[in-house]
Amino acid sequence: MYKCVIIDDEELARELIQTHVSQLDDFELVASCASAIEASKVLQQETVDLLFLDIEMPVLKGTDFFKNIVNKPKVIFVTAYRDYALDGFELNAVDYLLKPITFARFFNAIEKFKAQQQIPIDGEAPIPIQLKSDYIFVTKNRKKIKIIFDNILYIESIKDYIRIHLINESITIKFSISAFQKELDTRFIRIHRSYIVNHDKITAYTKHDIEIEKIELPVGENYKKNIINL
Repeated sequence: MYKCVIIDDEELARELIQTHVSQLDDFELVASCASAIEASKVLQQETVDLLFLDIEMPVLKGTDFFKNIVNKPKVIFVTAYRDYALDGFELNAVDYLLKPITFARFFNAIEKFKAQQQIPIDGEAPIPIQLKSDYIFVTKNRKKIKIIFDNILYIESIKDYIRIHLINESITIKFSISAFQKELDTRFIRIHRSYIVNHDKITAYTKHDIEIEKIELPVGENYKKNIINL
């Protein structure tokens, strides 16, 4: 049984995560805290395996709070601001969840956490685990099509549709790019209101454009900070 704590100054956000946690048989919610100060008292009394930690909180930011924890549990950062993703992963976070958090995306993060708990026996390497975050099913012509994340080069928005550009083909489905972005993992970066790229496929970049092999994509003015952080 894994013990977890929710830390978020927004009551509705805490309640949503608490509802998600309640669906998991092997997780026990130790406390739901409205501030880092409240959570620090809980961590002094309880041994916790996982934190669901909001980044942007009054008085003390989640990242600053986590840096000062002596015996750090694993952490999944949650926030309404995508720009904080880099801060989260510099602290070796399990995952970074963008509000509002769907259960599917939440479950993907939980699977990542569980995978990290696999400990080698007698010096042997752990058996690789296929995480659900490695793929997504999309609907086209009433058919469910499996898309492997590693095969995605970039996603393009075309009005009410998106075109998923894969290594060997492209698939067009009716979906908003913002909604689709919430289902992707952290290897995908929004560089323009019309484009999301797979970080692992980038071959060159400037603050003005991204190159994936021979494909050149523009960087939007509002997304240049993402590229500078990259």
